[in-house]
Amino acid sequence: MPTLAAAVGVARLSLKDERQRMGLGSFKALGAAHALAREAAACSGADLGHALKGRVYVTASAGNHGLSVASGARLFGARAVIYLSDAVPEAFAERLRAKGAEVIRAGAEYEASMQAAADAAEAQGWTLLSDSSWPGYTELPLRVMEGYLQLAAEAAMQIDTAPSHILLQAGVGGLAAAVAAHARLVWGDGPQIIVVEPEAAPALMEGIRAGQVVDTSGPLSCMGRLDCKTASMIALTGLARDADVFGTISEDDARRATELLAEHGLPTTPSGAAGVAALVAGLDLPADAHVLAILSEGPEDG
Repeated sequence: MPTLAAAVGVARLSLKDERQRMGLGSFKALGAAHALAREAAACSGADLGHALKGRVYVTASAGNHGLSVASGARLFGARAVIYLSDAVPEAFAERLRAKGAEVIRAGAEYEASMQAAADAAEAQGWTLLSDSSWPGYTELPLRVMEGYLQLAAEAAMQIDTAPSHILLQAGVGGLAAAVAAHARLVWGDGPQIIVVEPEAAPALMEGIRAGQVVDTSGPLSCMGRLDCKTASMIALTGLARDADVFGTISEDDARRATELLAEHGLPTTPSGAAGVAALVAGLDLPADAHVLAILSEGPEDG
C-alpha cells in the first residue's frame, strides 16, 4: 500500500487483509472453526458432517468469534449458543442467527457475557469454546489460536522481504500471540513486534507489567472486538516471550485510522484498523521502516 504508507510516514506498508476470510468477514473465521474441525476429526469413523451431532458449543463473543463457532458447529453437525453483551451491535446478532446459532443477550460488557456463557456450559453440560484461556481451561483456546497461524503463514509467504516492524492489535491476545510466534519462527529476532490495545482495555500491557494475568477496568471502547479487560493466559505467556513493545491507542486514533483506510478503499472498523492506528497516532519509526499490519475485519454491516 504505497500511497497509504506515504500518508502515515513509513517507507513501506504491507497489510494482511482478512476482511473476506471464508465469507465470515474476519480472521476469527480461522479460529473456532479450526478447533471444531479438530474435535470432529477426533471422532473416529464418523461422517464429518455429523461428527458432532448432539453436542452443544457455547461461547461469549463480540461478534466475529461467535460467527466462527456458529459456522463450524453447523458444518460438523453441532449446535451453537452465543452469548452477546448489550454493547454488541444487533447486526452481529443477526449474522449469527443467519448461521444457525441461538443468540442470548447477557450483561453490559463482554466479561459479563463470558461469565454467563461459562455458567450455562456448567449448568447445561455444554462445551465452552472460548478464544481466551485461564488456569484449567487451555485445550480449546489453544486450538483456536492454532487456527490463526494460517494467516501468519500466508503473510510470511506473500511478502517478498521480512518486515522491520509488525503491528498487532489485541483483545485477549490470541491473534497477536499466534502471529508473533510464527513471525519469530520465520524471521527470528529481526522484526520489532509491537502489540496495540485500546486505552480503555490495556489487559496485556498490565499483565506484562504484573508478570501474570490481571483484571483491568475501563470504559467501553469503540474498538468493540478489542475491548477485553482480561488477557488470555496462553496469549500473555507467548507475547511475554515474542513481543518487544506494548502500547495503547485512543478512541480518536482508532476512528482516524478507520477513516483513513476508508479513503484508501479499505473499509473496516476501529478494531480492524487498530494496528494502522498506531501509525496514525505518531508511532516513531525509522524512515526506511517496512511495516506489516493486519486489517483484521470488515465493516460491521459487511
